[in-house]
Amino acid sequence: MSGVAVIIAVVIIILVVAVLLFGKLRTSVFFTVKTQENVIVERFGKFKKVARPGLNTKVPFIETTSRPISLRVQQLEVNIESKTKDNVFVTVPVAVQYVVEEDNVADAYYRLANSEEQIRSYVFDTVRSALSGLTLDTAFESKDDIAENVERRLSESMKRYGFKIVSTLVTDITPDPRVRDSMNSINAAQRDKVAAQSLAEADKIKRVTQAQAESEAMRLHGEGVAAQRKAIANGIAEQYALLQEVGIHKTAEQLLMMTQYFDTMQNVAQEGRSNVLFMPSNPGGLGEMGQEIRNALFAANAADEGSHLPAPQGRDDAGGDSRGSSGSGADGTNVPPQPTTPPADRSGQYVGGQGQGGSGQGAGGQVQPGQGQGQHGGQGHSDPRSAAQSAVRAAAEQWRNRRGGNQG
Repeated sequence: MSGVAVIIAVVIIILVVAVLLFGKLRTSVFFTVKTQENVIVERFGKFKKVARPGLNTKVPFIETTSRPISLRVQQLEVNIESKTKDNVFVTVPVAVQYVVEEDNVADAYYRLANSEEQIRSYVFDTVRSALSGLTLDTAFESKDDIAENVERRLSESMKRYGFKIVSTLVTDITPDPRVRDSMNSINAAQRDKVAAQSLAEADKIKRVTQAQAESEAMRLHGEGVAAQRKAIANGIAEQYALLQEVGIHKTAEQLLMMTQYFDTMQNVAQEGRSNVLFMPSNPGGLGEMGQEIRNALFAANAADEGSHLPAPQGRDDAGGDSRGSSGSGADGTNVPPQPTTPPADRSGQYVGGQGQGGSGQGAGGQVQPGQGQGQHGGQGHSDPRSAAQSAVRAAAEQWRNRRGGNQG
């Protein structure tokens, strides 16, 4: 019984040892490789083969395997601090995407101990060389060119080590914070300048358009006023013809003056402004003022044309009858024009009883009976406009004097 137990125990021990040996043998002979990975198989430390994804074998105790080598695309980010041509310090982040070539796994494993440090060194050297020949503004514009230069140099250098450069990206160029603030201020000032120019141009267009509109409005208003006056004149002419037909013999001047009088009174009454207009409040006063205006117009026409125009009877400053155009005597009293033709010199000289002729003024004021002219004591140069202005002023002054006497 004891012998059987010993045998059983020995068998169990043998089975355990066999299982252990088989497990060890299995792990030493068979191994698997994952997708997108390769494994280097070495025999006594010497490169034997590259194990591809799947089930692989090796000689136990003789061959060994390396760590898995990834065939995926890897990315290395490098921050480079450098100085541009215009002495501005910048930070350039560069992202390098690379992969191990499947046909050159052994070269990537044996020839390059630290691939990341090697790539980092090449990126530093390439970017600093490129930035040293560029200004800050040019560097911002040349990010793609810098990335292409880095990618080209890395591809040439890393290819012999079994690496392929997929892409190189210069993601940003960041200047020193103080320089960045200055650049922002410059950009803001430039944008403010452009905005001011745009606003000024818009205001110019607005003002020009408004001026053109006002000019067109004034032109249309003038045409409207001209048409209105023409229509009024036509209406007055029709009224005058109608009055003549029914036997009312009024001169066109009287009819026009009466019509304008009532229109003026209506406009003054409707006007809301606080202006005061002193004028006759009854038609009788209008007749007096009209008489004075007519006398002034007769005098202006006589001075302008040098012709002999009939004028109504008046008095001079000396109390005698005088014949001539309106003027002022030696004491400054205004004298209305006389009903007969005044003796006038064509050069604008008038005798004293006639008053002022043109711009000259007589100083006599004595009237010779039957002749209607005094001793002229001065001469003047004829100026039709001055004569008309003097005549109008004389008529206005006489009208005010008469109104003052009536009120007294």
